[in-house]
Amino acid sequence: MDLKKYYSNGKLLLTGEYLVLDGARSLAIPTKYGQDLTVTPIEQPEIIWGSFTNTGECWFEAAFSSPNLRLISATFNSDKEGSSDQIAETLQHILQEAKNLNPDFLQTNNGYIVKTHLSFPQNWGLGSSSTLINNIASWAKVNPFDLLWNAFSGSGYDIACAKYNVPIFYELENNQPTITEVNFSPTFSDNLYFIFLNQKQNSREGIKRYKEKRQNIQKEIQIISQISNKLSTAESLPEFEELLNTHEDLISSIIELPKVKDRLFTDYFGSVKSLGAWGGDFVLATGNEDTSKYFKNKGFEVVIPFNEMIL
Repeated sequence: MDLKKYYSNGKLLLTGEYLVLDGARSLAIPTKYGQDLTVTPIEQPEIIWGSFTNTGECWFEAAFSSPNLRLISATFNSDKEGSSDQIAETLQHILQEAKNLNPDFLQTNNGYIVKTHLSFPQNWGLGSSSTLINNIASWAKVNPFDLLWNAFSGSGYDIACAKYNVPIFYELENNQPTITEVNFSPTFSDNLYFIFLNQKQNSREGIKRYKEKRQNIQKEIQIISQISNKLSTAESLPEFEELLNTHEDLISSIIELPKVKDRLFTDYFGSVKSLGAWGGDFVLATGNEDTSKYFKNKGFEVVIPFNEMIL
């Protein structure tokens, strides 16, 4: 019996944060960073799970009985909030939902050693959950969107990025994803940078705030969809920056939070746009060879050029 290996891409949402949930066309990009999952069959009736960081340290281990997925043990080595039991229960929940979608999955008296490896630091917010769900869906031979929505919630754009190796437009129509490949390769990509804010944002809290604040936003959904279209074909950096700034203004007015540039980088010479839930993870900045120095002087050490981030 052979080892099986699955891999999923990480993700960044360039446009459409929050409004993607309500059907806005959003521009998303898969990243060069991701997560793999390897499955090795064993004879004893257990699923022995190990999750590894990008530096090769095991941060979470668990054992479940097979095939009923009863938790036998769990250990957790991380400074992330949470406990081994919570993480084990979440994993158990995903595996159980995969079984519900495919009753043949894990229906064996034997077991498996399962290992996951991230190629990016856990706290970067590039999709440690979405890559895991997509990998488990591939292993279980089930639809990853069904697995996501049965186990959790979310727009699903991150699942789409896990599967696609090119930028995509993502939109939800009647809770069904429509995914369109996009030729997004700006001629000014050397002027684009991703900066990690090192403030992990709980996207569930951000989404809750958005749902509380939003009114009738059909017009805003249309505007964001248009920005996504125009951003993908922008031919100059000034045009691109104007679209980013308009997007920031609009989201700021809906969720009633200050823009990241106003909050942290008022003296920066380029545009800065939040990506995903506002307040944490990565931002997109336009700039030049001085960009890296500016952000590092402000204490933000992780500055990744566009072409080193996107797949």
